[in-house]
Amino acid sequence: MISRIATMLVPALGGLTISTDPDAELTPGSIIAANHTSLLDPAIVVAALHRLGVQPVIMATAGLWRIPVLGGALEREGHIAVHRGTERAAGALDGAATALAAGRLVLIYGEGGLPRRRDAGEAAPGAFRSGLSRLARETGAPVVPLGQAGARRLSSGSAGKQLAGFLTAPLRRPGFHVHVGAPVHPTGEAADATAQAHRAVSAAWEVAVQRLGERTRAEHGEG
Repeated sequence: MISRIATMLVPALGGLTISTDPDAELTPGSIIAANHTSLLDPAIVVAALHRLGVQPVIMATAGLWRIPVLGGALEREGHIAVHRGTERAAGALDGAATALAAGRLVLIYGEGGLPRRRDAGEAAPGAFRSGLSRLARETGAPVVPLGQAGARRLSSGSAGKQLAGFLTAPLRRPGFHVHVGAPVHPTGEAADATAQAHRAVSAAWEVAVQRLGERTRAEHGEG
């Protein structure tokens, strides 16, 4: 249901394009690590993955489970609630490890939250928390870096601006791009492994920004 909703919603809001590295692999039991910039970028990422034939288990803030209809769908489909700042937070990694062992692909946002800024521009991924690298090291699962760009053109800023951006998107038709990189296997101590994952996602994000910029220039007849 979540994938179907995203697949229907995103094309109505803007144009989504996708690219992949030649060595990119979305094999069962992989961790998909994405950059997080907007409340609506998970829909863009899920829509892109659906096109690639993947329906991931999503690790997301537990507050989403309190939203009528959405919360029920997340629960039924086995997505993982992250209770940030509580004793239950560690349990999310256990749930993710179980999903990986069952051959599911798990989507995780290494930054663990949204950037604290109001502009609609692109910015490199913020610092990652250690959960991503801990999960990768404990399970041996490869980390597939995913970079997305353009989501902040759809929704960013204050609550009022986010709502306005969402409502006007079908007329503005902002562009989005998702790039999937080659898998990496973070090694070493937690800090080193986290830095390796961060570099991989940052590189994927840079490609997404570049591809989106090329598309925007072509649409406007530039260069």
